[in-house]
Amino acid sequence: MGRQRQLTRYRDYDMSFFDKHVFICCNQRDACQDCCNNHGSSELLGYMKDKVKALGLAGEGKIRVNKAGCLGRCDDGPVMVVYPEETWYTFLDKEDIDEIVHEHMVNGRVVERLKI
Repeated sequence: MGRQRQLTRYRDYDMSFFDKHVFICCNQRDACQDCCNNHGSSELLGYMKDKVKALGLAGEGKIRVNKAGCLGRCDDGPVMVVYPEETWYTFLDKEDIDEIVHEHMVNGRVVERLKI
């Protein structure tokens, strides 16, 4: 597809390209500083991406899960933010990711216990 045609195609959307865009901080700081990656965020990013794909939720008009650098909330880490809702979560394990995917991504309900 030509660049002009592609740009025109994206402008025709009345919504963003993705229904939800998730950014998970995978920042790695020096050994003496705490960061999201020290709490397994990179592994959990992979887990969430795989889960979203397996459920058929990934792709254009659906959900995109991305790795992010520092999101500036290290004290709450690990962290993710979900757009367009601008909902911030902390998470510790696969069970937390499962709950966020099931409740927020599938059912559209914020997971209050993980919200920051």
